[in-house]
Amino acid sequence: MTLEEFVEKFADEMTETPAGTITAETHYKELEEWGSLASLSIISMIDEEYGHLLTGADLRARNTVKELYDYVESL
Repeated sequence: MTLEEFVEKFADEMTETPAGTITAETHYKELEEWGSLASLSIISMIDEEYGHLLTGADLRARNTVKELYDYVESL
């Protein structure tokens, strides 16, 4: 999966954030809707797409969508 595809899938999970506002450089923890449910949605999306099960700590250790993508790609 490319970074652009990852950003698009990440953005699809953020249902309350206007389309097109999430980029690779978005600090996802600063999104208004970011919380435990959003975290679980992203964990689920990554599990479905990559077959990797992340933890909350994995998400907390990264700041931007690109950092998360790079981490997932490294697994």
